[in-house]
Amino acid sequence: MKEKKQGKSPTAFGRLMEYAGRFKSLTYLSLILSALSSVLALLPFVFIWRIIREVLEVQPDFSRATDIVRNGWMAVVFAVLAWLVYVGALVCSHGSAFRTAANMKKTLMRHIARLPIGFADEMGSGKVRRTVTEVTGSTETLLAHNLPDMAGAITMPVCMVAMLFLYDWRYGVACLIPVALSFAVMMRMEGPAMQEDMRQYQNALERMSNEAVEYVRGIPVVKTFGQTVFSFHRFKASIDDYRDFCMHYTRMMRPSMVGYTVLIHSAFVFILGLTLLLIRGDNYRMDILLNFLFYVIFTPAIATAMTKVMFMSENNMKVKDAIARTDTILSIQPLPEPKRALEPRGASVELQDVTYRYTLDATAAVSHLSLKADKNEIVAIVGPSGSGKTTVAGLISRFFDPQEGRVLIGGVDARQISKETLMRRVAYVFQDSRLLKRSIADNLRIAKPDATEGEMMEALQKAQCMDIIGRLPEGLNTVLGSKGTYLSGGEQQRIAIARAMLKNADVVILDEASAFADPECEAQVQLAFQEMARERTVLMIAHRLSTIRNADRIYVLKDGRVEEQGKHDELLQKNGLYAAMWAEYQKAVNWKVGETA
Repeated sequence: MKEKKQGKSPTAFGRLMEYAGRFKSLTYLSLILSALSSVLALLPFVFIWRIIREVLEVQPDFSRATDIVRNGWMAVVFAVLAWLVYVGALVCSHGSAFRTAANMKKTLMRHIARLPIGFADEMGSGKVRRTVTEVTGSTETLLAHNLPDMAGAITMPVCMVAMLFLYDWRYGVACLIPVALSFAVMMRMEGPAMQEDMRQYQNALERMSNEAVEYVRGIPVVKTFGQTVFSFHRFKASIDDYRDFCMHYTRMMRPSMVGYTVLIHSAFVFILGLTLLLIRGDNYRMDILLNFLFYVIFTPAIATAMTKVMFMSENNMKVKDAIARTDTILSIQPLPEPKRALEPRGASVELQDVTYRYTLDATAAVSHLSLKADKNEIVAIVGPSGSGKTTVAGLISRFFDPQEGRVLIGGVDARQISKETLMRRVAYVFQDSRLLKRSIADNLRIAKPDATEGEMMEALQKAQCMDIIGRLPEGLNTVLGSKGTYLSGGEQQRIAIARAMLKNADVVILDEASAFADPECEAQVQLAFQEMARERTVLMIAHRLSTIRNADRIYVLKDGRVEEQGKHDELLQKNGLYAAMWAEYQKAVNWKVGETA
């Protein structure tokens, strides 16, 4: 999309045309064809009225009605022609609408791909997903249907006004009275207040979408402890807020909507009243009767046109809101790329006096934090919940940049390393490493697309995965999820570790990588960790303290600062925070053993 020019902000339609690019000509063509279709659609009414007039004029000698067939065929021809032209308008509008929505999605996804991974956590994955899929998709309805209908809805009343006054100005005025009244009622439902309501409606949907994602992620906990949806108070509250808003808005709009519906369909009442007024007494005239019949046939088109205008206004507000939400994501700046990228010298990792806040007004997740890990070392980071462990891992991977201090990779500030180099030098094994429903080989090749079978087997062997490969029916080519082939959480983690080994990164970050390992699997995972540490720097974020007993150095965090550091035995002798955490961990382990004995 081209850069927006400085000056007056473009309209919602103007912004959509920016995304449409070279396909915007199809949109303009669809408007022209739709307007032409509306003009053609009025002509059958004229020919039908001519048939009725001829019948009334020649009665009772209907043999003199010689133009009925011709007028009937003309009505059919123009009706079919109007339909064909309208179909052409829709073909053009849909072609432009689909390209525009696709371009919006592509623009968003290209921008999101450049953003730090941490942005999705801050904004909410549900909100991001809805903006990319549903919100951008809402523009299709406007471009594909509403805009062509609007062109026809505007053209039709103009032609109708001319025709209404052409036959009898008195009937023209009678028809325009309900139109003017219904338009006034419609305006009460539009405007800034309605736009604000639309914004609140979309906000309510986004909150519910975000909380639904969190609820789905927490379903295992809900089932394990026999809870209901009511245990997720925020999810339930978001549903209740959405319900309350919709009910309140519906009740508020009900009088106006009822008034509009009654008025826009009341043209017949005004026409009938005028007719009774004109033919009162013995003042019976054929021309009045003919005009009455013409307007009875013609006026229902007014309601159709006005209703299209009303729905067009509603969808226009949706598109304005969609563009605003799209711009919210596009306004988030990616992490700056270095003008002159530097190459890391070695595999060491060091945080120097680092401070980071997720938002400017939030409490610092880490504050003046300093720690270091050298090549061939396994360094563990532990601490209570909220102590900043995951934030440290995110800073090293450059999911976000610190507000103060520096993060050094191989002695070079991470901000001076190109994104491609950093991704090549740092591997991340998440706490819940989900594998794709593809073959084991495909999952491994995510780290190295050109990896040979020998390289993959070597990585699997180092990650202690040979027992997994040995029992799979097709080995490396086994497709996960097919024919009942599934891996346990611990097995998936070992495959993820093998993937990180295949990447051959200098720095490997393990975010509680043994969380889903069962006791039998944990020993194998530990061996994989030791193998991984060779010629690499390994940082482990751990909650299960038994996995870090052999770490070369343990940093104990509290409130975003280093409370203690040293080896396992050294920290126990200090009798500080780590010793207390170890004692609690041992109690938990002994309690589980006691309960199962």
